[in-house]
Amino acid sequence: MLRSEELPDCFYYQNKPTLITPNTSTPNHSLYLSNLDDQKFLRFSIKYLYLFEKAVAIDILKYSLSKVLADYYPLAGRLRPCGGAGDDDKLVVDCNGEGAVFAEGFMDISCEEFLQISRKPNSSWRKLLYRVEAHSFIEIPPLVVQVTNLRCGGMILCTAINHCICDGIGTSQFLHAWAHVITKPTLDLRILPFHSRHVLKPRDPPLVTHTHLGYTKTTFKDNNIHVDINQYLQSQPLVPTSFTFTSAHILRLKRRCIPSLKCTTFEALASHTWRSWVRSLDLSTTFKVKLLFSVNVRKKLIPEVPQGYYGNGFVLACTETAVKDLVTSNLHHGIKLIQQAKSSLTDGHVRSMIDLLEDKNVKTDICSSLVISQWAKLGLEDLDFGQGKPLHMGPLTSDIYCLFLPVVGNFDAVKVQVSVPECVVEEFEYYMMDGLDEEENGEQNGFI
Repeated sequence: MLRSEELPDCFYYQNKPTLITPNTSTPNHSLYLSNLDDQKFLRFSIKYLYLFEKAVAIDILKYSLSKVLADYYPLAGRLRPCGGAGDDDKLVVDCNGEGAVFAEGFMDISCEEFLQISRKPNSSWRKLLYRVEAHSFIEIPPLVVQVTNLRCGGMILCTAINHCICDGIGTSQFLHAWAHVITKPTLDLRILPFHSRHVLKPRDPPLVTHTHLGYTKTTFKDNNIHVDINQYLQSQPLVPTSFTFTSAHILRLKRRCIPSLKCTTFEALASHTWRSWVRSLDLSTTFKVKLLFSVNVRKKLIPEVPQGYYGNGFVLACTETAVKDLVTSNLHHGIKLIQQAKSSLTDGHVRSMIDLLEDKNVKTDICSSLVISQWAKLGLEDLDFGQGKPLHMGPLTSDIYCLFLPVVGNFDAVKVQVSVPECVVEEFEYYMMDGLDEEENGEQNGFI
């Protein structure tokens, strides 16, 4: 059994990974990326970790990947700056069929041992994803895969998928298509990928008709009015935290909203997490804080974004309030703000945001914000390559950006994961779970 949370070393079967190319010829062109794709804020890879009880043969995984890349051929291409100069230029995808990186290895650990330490990521998990040597983000291939076979006959599958090419819905769509090729080889894909990003192209000329709280414009003027919470967080030793909220926990949270307000699980949990995060940081009561959270806008646009669109079809909704108003009231204040931010995302608002991003001096305002990304309810935890659904699904790493994650085997539960400064971990954990478990006894005794 493992004596600590550190994973043993991973032994690679080959010195270098292989490149998996599409199994048929694919279009060779440059794929335009929308302004939602091309945000500097999204210049990273979404890194998933899956634990499966039974391994799938490597040859089957490689062949099926080559087959699905014939449909999702941009993931076998390479990012390029449009102007040819560097990372600051607008990016496009050079659909050259160069291939996805595929590494295979072995780790002396069992599924059971991994599950014991899987409550939250640690730095040793990085061993589970091959590190591509690159000078910059755009040099990393859009898709990197590592399959690690385990002592017990299980496997860990890690994927790094470029966020400029796919959002969470898009990554789920791609991974399920990959699994479909293995489990239903004679059937066509249920959802065909829609490649063109021109459906989210800015207007000409750009027309910014709305206020966009979630963005700020960089200027040469020094502005010391705002405290940069993000800079503070990045300067501190960070510790991953993780909390699983069952349907009973979520019901108790909703009952804390007074006066009562009809709300979704996301709205209640986002308000609670934002409030707990702000309380733990002990900020000045007059300071203004923001919440940024991902919202799928595929069906909010007119016309709707076509089915199969796997690019970034989400925007960051934003709301803002004074610390005092957030922490001294109950969840009602935060929930109301979140609902208002969601309802404001009309077709006109989103089009205005896309046009705003034509100005490359505009960037996501994260200096005083908690950012929440929704991974739950995307079907990520249902992935099945023919040997059963995963025992565990989650991110490879933890960051200051908060993730709402699915819980394997419990569709109604949500896992909240975020890294916070070591000095506030205890306070944050206290505020997140304060009274939620104790209330269960009261409910059983008829007190609530």
